[in-house]
Amino acid sequence: QAQLVESGGGLVQAGGSLRLSCAADGRTFSTSAMAWFRQAPGKEREFVANIRRSGSLTLYADSVKGRFTISRDNAKSTVYLQMNRLKPEDTAVYYCAARVGSPRGVANEYEFWGQGTQVTVSS
Repeated sequence: QAQLVESGGGLVQAGGSLRLSCAADGRTFSTSAMAWFRQAPGKEREFVANIRRSGSLTLYADSVKGRFTISRDNAKSTVYLQMNRLKPEDTAVYYCAARVGSPRGVANEYEFWGQGTQVTVSS
């Protein structure tokens, strides 16, 4: 069973920044596209960003485009989400996900999930 462990969440004021990290076991990471999703209270889990295994291609939800950056360090088996200019509507539990093969934008296409990390943006 693959293990994904997120870290870096917390409380930040609107306009601030946070960087989330997700460490994966090497076997999973080397064969997987990675993604970040988020889920706010009472809402469905939504796509935030994904990245190809090579890191050569990324995709973002319109709501975060220009503010968030996904990246990966294959040597460390870690994927990151740099979040800048945070807004209160970014408040959610953020989940890291992995799937073998090409990246997708739909949650049920991902086989492996982390436990989530809370991000709270105050106004």
